[in-house]
Amino acid sequence: MEQALSLPYATLRFAQLGWRVIRIEATPHGDALPGDPNRYVGRRIADDDRRSYFMAPNVGKQAIALNLKEQKGREVLKAVLRALGADIFCCNTLPARYEQLGIDYDGLRAVRPGLIWAAISAMGPDYPKAPGYDPVIQAMSGFMALTGAADGPPMLSGVPIVDLKAGDEVYAAVMLALAERAETGQGKRIDVSMLQAAASWLITVLPILNFEHDEAEVSRSGNEHRKFIPTNVYPTADGFIYIAIGNDVQWRRLVELARFAPLDTPARATNEGRSRERHEIYAEIGAVTEKYSTGELTGALGKAMVPHAAINTVAQVAALEAIRDKLTRSVMPDGAPIVMQPMAVDEPGAVSTLGFAPKYGEHTGAILREAGFSDDDRAHLAADGIIAG
Repeated sequence: MEQALSLPYATLRFAQLGWRVIRIEATPHGDALPGDPNRYVGRRIADDDRRSYFMAPNVGKQAIALNLKEQKGREVLKAVLRALGADIFCCNTLPARYEQLGIDYDGLRAVRPGLIWAAISAMGPDYPKAPGYDPVIQAMSGFMALTGAADGPPMLSGVPIVDLKAGDEVYAAVMLALAERAETGQGKRIDVSMLQAAASWLITVLPILNFEHDEAEVSRSGNEHRKFIPTNVYPTADGFIYIAIGNDVQWRRLVELARFAPLDTPARATNEGRSRERHEIYAEIGAVTEKYSTGELTGALGKAMVPHAAINTVAQVAALEAIRDKLTRSVMPDGAPIVMQPMAVDEPGAVSTLGFAPKYGEHTGAILREAGFSDDDRAHLAADGIIAG
């Protein structure tokens, strides 16, 4: 039972493995647009309820619409779980609504013993009414305090990083639960707190609080690395380049290049020494790099084995040799092919071309028929507002 991005991203990863994924959305109510609000975000690309922001996380799935606020709807859900032999149930609604909607772990495992049940929420079941929104959790978790220029305002990440982190945690936890079930025969309840998942990534800053430290070590530092000097973004004659000096050997390789040789001094031979002169070094490197094109610099740094990268646009990433043949694909309803982000990890037998994102309630009738509901049953359920689509 999914909406927004965090859980749809997790279940997309299941769909990419060839698993059957059925997304459950609410039946229409009031004047609100039906189903997942993300259906109506972005440009219209297929029809009104399949817009650009909704498409990519929901390819390869089926969709049904159920009214879980009514007892009949909850009974339909249990009948579908039982008839289709569901292994896993996932949701990302408020924990306060689990029992109200009949999707709580104890209730569903009574229907499907051995069920793996996974939920994403803002801060876990101990905070049942807290809504989980990626930018809010980025603010709460310290991510925004760590992102942006030192003299600028806190900033969001360029991608909804907490949503995606939470989705990955569901994916990993479900895989662990499947392995455990193979040994024990038991199902499992999984609760993913977006806040806790995000805070687990504070590994390079939060432990520093135990020791004497400068505020700069646990606050915004722009594009520079807090520890490895002089890792930073530098201007070029036609753009920018990222140069990452991760150790003293790489520093020696950099200053052995004629154009950077004037930066070499005994005091800068170690990272500790460079740290004391970090701002001077940043300025001196920038004064060199701005004289050359990005291409000239990547060529020279590549030969010297100095870690670096041009700062690519999204379109340039899609065209990278290491990425372009790994992009996943789908086909629009009109037959037009589309490309999407690659899988996170190559997996033999994975599905690289997935069916287009389903319309709202597109498979309600077919799935209920598969679960044993007759034409008359479905007609009565539709008339009572229990199903839609």
